[in-house]
Amino acid sequence: MEMELIICKNAALGYEKKPIIENLSFTVCEGNYLYIVGENGSGKSTLVKSLLGLNPLISGEIKWCGDIKPTQIGYLPQQTVVQKDFPASVWEIVLSGCLSKSGLRPFYNKAEKETAQKNIERLGIADLSDKCYRDLSGGQQQRVLLARALCAADKLLLLDEPVTGLDPVATADMYALINTLNKNGITIIMISHDTEAAVKYASHILHIADEVFFGTKEDYLKSRQGKIFLNTKGDE
Repeated sequence: MEMELIICKNAALGYEKKPIIENLSFTVCEGNYLYIVGENGSGKSTLVKSLLGLNPLISGEIKWCGDIKPTQIGYLPQQTVVQKDFPASVWEIVLSGCLSKSGLRPFYNKAEKETAQKNIERLGIADLSDKCYRDLSGGQQQRVLLARALCAADKLLLLDEPVTGLDPVATADMYALINTLNKNGITIIMISHDTEAAVKYASHILHIADEVFFGTKEDYLKSRQGKIFLNTKGDE
Protein backbone atom coordinates (compact mmCIF):
# COMPACT_ATOMS: atom_id res chain seq x y z
CA MET A 1 0.00 0.00 0.00
CA GLU A 2 1.30 3.47 -0.90
CA MET A 3 2.34 5.66 2.00
CA GLU A 4 0.34 8.89 2.19
CA LEU A 5 2.35 12.10 2.57
CA ILE A 6 -0.31 14.82 2.21
CA ILE A 7 -4.08 14.55 2.66
CA CYS A 8 -6.20 17.57 1.73
CA LYS A 9 -9.86 17.33 2.77
CA ASN A 10 -12.68 19.70 1.80
CA ALA A 11 -10.34 22.68 1.86
CA ALA A 12 -11.37 26.24 1.10
CA LEU A 13 -8.44 28.48 0.19
CA GLY A 14 -8.27 32.20 -0.38
CA TYR A 15 -7.41 35.50 1.26
CA GLU A 16 -9.14 37.49 4.00
CA LYS A 17 -11.73 34.71 4.29
CA LYS A 18 -12.73 35.13 0.64
CA PRO A 19 -12.39 31.71 -1.01
CA ILE A 20 -10.76 31.24 -4.41
CA ILE A 21 -11.02 27.43 -4.23
CA GLU A 22 -13.65 25.43 -2.32
CA ASN A 23 -14.28 21.74 -1.66
CA LEU A 24 -10.70 20.81 -2.57
CA SER A 25 -9.72 17.22 -1.74
CA PHE A 26 -6.69 15.27 -2.92
CA THR A 27 -3.98 12.94 -1.63
CA VAL A 28 -0.27 12.82 -2.41
CA CYS A 29 1.42 9.47 -1.82
CA GLU A 30 5.09 8.58 -1.74
CA GLY A 31 6.50 8.36 -5.26
CA ASN A 32 3.60 10.19 -6.94
CA TYR A 33 4.15 12.70 -9.74
CA LEU A 34 1.23 15.10 -9.30
CA TYR A 35 0.56 17.80 -11.87
CA ILE A 36 -1.60 20.71 -10.74
CA VAL A 37 -3.25 22.40 -13.75
CA GLY A 38 -5.88 25.07 -14.26
CA GLU A 39 -6.44 28.44 -15.87
CA ASN A 40 -4.71 31.61 -14.64
CA GLY A 41 -6.38 32.86 -11.49
CA SER A 42 -7.85 29.47 -10.62
CA GLY A 43 -5.93 29.33 -7.34
CA LYS A 44 -2.84 27.27 -8.11
CA SER A 45 -0.49 29.81 -6.48
CA THR A 46 -2.77 30.03 -3.45
CA LEU A 47 -2.57 26.26 -3.06
CA VAL A 48 1.24 26.41 -3.26
CA LYS A 49 1.32 28.92 -0.40
CA SER A 50 -1.04 26.75 1.65
CA LEU A 51 1.10 23.64 1.08
CA LEU A 52 4.15 25.60 2.23
CA GLY A 53 2.31 26.71 5.38
CA LEU A 54 2.35 30.37 4.30
CA ASN A 55 -1.40 30.81 3.78
CA PRO A 56 -3.93 29.49 6.32
CA LEU A 57 -6.95 27.57 5.12
CA ILE A 58 -10.37 29.18 5.39
CA SER A 59 -11.84 25.77 6.22
CA GLY A 60 -11.08 22.08 5.82
CA GLU A 61 -7.63 20.67 6.43
CA ILE A 62 -4.27 19.79 4.94
CA LYS A 63 -2.81 16.92 6.91
CA TRP A 64 0.87 15.98 6.78
CA CYS A 65 1.62 12.31 7.32
CA GLY A 66 4.68 10.42 8.47
CA ASP A 67 7.74 12.60 9.00
CA ILE A 68 6.88 15.11 6.26
CA LYS A 69 6.11 18.72 7.26
CA PRO A 70 5.67 21.90 5.18
CA THR A 71 9.24 22.90 6.08
CA GLN A 72 10.52 19.65 4.57
CA ILE A 73 9.39 20.43 1.03
CA GLY A 74 12.08 21.26 -1.48
CA TYR A 75 10.54 24.28 -3.18
CA LEU A 76 11.47 25.64 -6.61
CA PRO A 77 9.52 28.90 -7.14
CA GLN A 78 8.99 30.70 -10.41
CA GLN A 79 12.13 32.64 -11.30
CA THR A 80 12.13 36.43 -11.16
CA VAL A 81 14.42 38.85 -12.99
CA VAL A 82 16.16 39.65 -9.69
CA GLN A 83 16.93 35.98 -9.08
CA LYS A 84 18.39 35.57 -12.57
CA ASP A 85 20.95 38.32 -11.79
CA PHE A 86 21.91 37.03 -8.34
CA PRO A 87 25.68 37.66 -7.86
CA ALA A 88 26.68 34.45 -6.07
CA SER A 89 28.51 31.29 -7.10
CA VAL A 90 26.71 28.06 -7.98
CA TRP A 91 28.27 26.42 -4.90
CA GLU A 92 27.02 29.18 -2.58
CA ILE A 93 23.47 29.00 -3.94
CA VAL A 94 23.20 25.20 -3.77
CA LEU A 95 24.70 25.14 -0.26
CA SER A 96 22.17 27.77 0.90
CA GLY A 97 19.50 25.09 0.49
CA CYS A 98 20.88 23.64 3.75
CA LEU A 99 20.06 26.84 5.69
CA SER A 100 16.92 25.38 7.24
CA LYS A 101 18.99 22.50 8.64
CA SER A 102 21.82 24.65 10.01
CA GLY A 103 19.46 26.52 12.35
CA LEU A 104 21.27 29.24 14.28
CA ARG A 105 24.74 27.97 13.40
CA PRO A 106 26.72 30.65 11.51
CA PHE A 107 28.42 28.00 9.35
CA TYR A 108 27.66 24.85 7.36
CA ASN A 109 28.88 21.54 8.77
CA LYS A 110 30.63 18.75 6.89
CA ALA A 111 27.42 16.75 6.28
CA GLU A 112 25.66 19.78 4.76
CA LYS A 113 28.60 20.46 2.45
CA GLU A 114 28.58 16.80 1.40
CA THR A 115 24.84 17.02 0.68
CA ALA A 116 25.40 20.09 -1.50
CA GLN A 117 28.22 18.40 -3.39
CA LYS A 118 26.14 15.24 -3.89
CA ASN A 119 23.26 17.23 -5.39
CA ILE A 120 25.57 19.29 -7.58
CA GLU A 121 26.93 16.05 -9.04
CA ARG A 122 23.45 14.51 -9.21
CA LEU A 123 22.25 17.35 -11.44
CA GLY A 124 25.35 17.37 -13.63
CA ILE A 125 26.58 20.86 -12.71
CA ALA A 126 29.88 20.00 -10.97
CA ASP A 127 31.82 21.85 -13.68
CA LEU A 128 29.82 25.00 -12.88
CA SER A 129 30.49 25.10 -9.10
CA ASP A 130 32.76 28.16 -9.19
CA LYS A 131 30.81 30.02 -11.86
CA CYS A 132 28.67 33.07 -11.07
CA TYR A 133 25.00 32.18 -11.15
CA ARG A 134 24.00 35.19 -13.24
CA ASP A 135 26.42 34.15 -16.03
CA LEU A 136 24.63 30.81 -16.58
CA SER A 137 21.99 29.95 -19.17
CA GLY A 138 18.35 29.67 -18.10
CA GLY A 139 18.50 25.87 -18.14
CA GLN A 140 21.69 25.82 -16.06
CA GLN A 141 20.17 28.24 -13.55
CA GLN A 142 17.16 25.96 -13.12
CA ARG A 143 19.45 22.98 -12.48
CA VAL A 144 21.21 25.01 -9.79
CA LEU A 145 17.93 25.94 -8.13
CA LEU A 146 16.75 22.33 -8.34
CA ALA A 147 19.96 21.19 -6.63
CA ARG A 148 19.31 23.82 -3.95
CA ALA A 149 15.76 22.54 -3.44
CA LEU A 150 17.09 18.98 -3.05
CA CYS A 151 19.43 20.21 -0.30
CA ALA A 152 16.40 21.54 1.58
CA ALA A 153 14.43 18.30 1.24
CA ASP A 154 15.11 15.10 -0.63
CA LYS A 155 11.73 13.34 -0.32
CA LEU A 156 9.24 15.83 -1.75
CA LEU A 157 9.74 18.58 -4.35
CA LEU A 158 7.21 21.32 -5.11
CA LEU A 159 8.00 22.89 -8.49
CA ASP A 160 6.18 26.03 -9.66
CA GLU A 161 6.33 26.39 -13.47
CA PRO A 162 9.98 25.22 -13.59
CA VAL A 163 10.37 25.52 -17.38
CA THR A 164 8.99 29.04 -17.84
CA GLY A 165 11.26 31.03 -20.15
CA LEU A 166 13.39 28.05 -21.17
CA ASP A 167 14.00 27.17 -24.81
CA PRO A 168 12.63 23.84 -26.13
CA VAL A 169 15.93 21.96 -25.63
CA ALA A 170 16.37 23.20 -22.03
CA THR A 171 12.67 22.48 -21.37
CA ALA A 172 12.98 18.87 -22.52
CA ASP A 173 16.19 18.52 -20.50
CA MET A 174 14.53 19.83 -17.33
CA TYR A 175 11.51 17.55 -17.73
CA ALA A 176 13.76 14.52 -18.26
CA LEU A 177 15.78 15.44 -15.16
CA ILE A 178 12.68 15.84 -12.96
CA ASN A 179 11.27 12.57 -14.30
CA THR A 180 14.52 10.79 -13.38
CA LEU A 181 14.35 12.20 -9.84
CA ASN A 182 10.80 10.87 -9.57
CA LYS A 183 11.84 7.43 -10.86
CA ASN A 184 14.53 7.44 -8.16
CA GLY A 185 11.93 7.82 -5.43
CA ILE A 186 11.37 11.56 -5.02
CA THR A 187 7.72 12.62 -4.85
CA ILE A 188 6.98 15.51 -7.26
CA ILE A 189 4.24 18.14 -7.13
CA MET A 190 4.37 20.26 -10.29
CA ILE A 191 2.39 23.44 -10.99
CA SER A 192 2.24 23.80 -14.76
CA HIS A 193 0.38 25.12 -17.80
CA ASP A 194 2.03 22.46 -19.95
CA THR A 195 -0.72 19.91 -20.49
CA GLU A 196 1.39 17.92 -22.96
CA ALA A 197 4.00 17.33 -20.28
CA ALA A 198 1.28 16.53 -17.74
CA VAL A 199 -0.11 13.83 -20.01
CA LYS A 200 3.39 12.47 -20.61
CA TYR A 201 4.85 12.47 -17.08
CA ALA A 202 2.12 12.69 -14.43
CA SER A 203 0.91 9.80 -12.34
CA HIS A 204 -1.95 11.96 -11.01
CA ILE A 205 -3.58 15.23 -12.03
CA LEU A 206 -5.32 17.85 -9.91
CA HIS A 207 -7.31 20.18 -12.15
CA ILE A 208 -8.47 23.27 -10.27
CA ALA A 209 -11.58 24.82 -11.79
CA ASP A 210 -15.24 25.39 -10.89
CA GLU A 211 -15.47 21.60 -10.94
CA VAL A 212 -12.31 20.17 -9.37
CA PHE A 213 -10.86 16.94 -10.73
CA PHE A 214 -8.38 14.75 -8.87
CA GLY A 215 -7.34 11.29 -9.99
CA THR A 216 -4.91 9.30 -12.07
CA LYS A 217 -3.71 10.61 -15.40
CA GLU A 218 -5.61 7.80 -17.14
CA ASP A 219 -8.87 8.81 -15.48
CA TYR A 220 -8.24 12.47 -16.30
CA LEU A 221 -7.85 11.70 -20.00
CA LYS A 222 -11.28 10.03 -19.94
CA SER A 223 -12.95 12.76 -17.87
CA ARG A 224 -15.09 15.58 -19.21
CA GLN A 225 -12.82 18.22 -17.63
CA GLY A 226 -9.73 16.62 -19.11
CA LYS A 227 -11.12 16.37 -22.63
CA ILE A 228 -12.36 19.99 -22.61
CA PHE A 229 -9.14 21.39 -21.10
CA LEU A 230 -6.78 19.43 -23.33
CA ASN A 231 -8.76 20.29 -26.47
CA THR A 232 -8.83 23.97 -25.52
CA LYS A 233 -5.06 24.01 -24.93
CA GLY A 234 -4.49 22.19 -28.18
CA ASP A 235 -6.29 24.95 -30.06
CA GLU A 236 -4.11 27.74 -28.65
